[in-house]
Amino acid sequence: MIRLYHNPRCSKSREALALLQEAGAEVEVIEYLKHPPTAAELDHILTLLQLEPRDLLRTKEEEYETLCLDDITLERESLIETMVDNPMLIERPIAVSANMAVVGRPPEKVLSLLDR
Repeated sequence: MIRLYHNPRCSKSREALALLQEAGAEVEVIEYLKHPPTAAELDHILTLLQLEPRDLLRTKEEEYETLCLDDITLERESLIETMVDNPMLIERPIAVSANMAVVGRPPEKVLSLLDR
């Protein structure tokens, strides 16, 4: 089972979903703008990705500037909470298996979860 944090309005996210479906993967689609991950879930995803919250932030979103997220003194927990409260700031799509996660940029990267 692969969980796909998905935005149906995003072409990359739609491409990633289509690739997984075409490959016959069992996919749980989570429209993260409607159902954002909890702070604990996002922290776990970041651990699987081996990234820090700042690495998963969409810096071109208006909220990034409005919330002054370029402030390097912001701590991990604060950034995670901000991302949970403003899920449009989370890079997409993110595919998660039991022991691995990838950001689907490019979308073909999600296929790497099928080998695990």
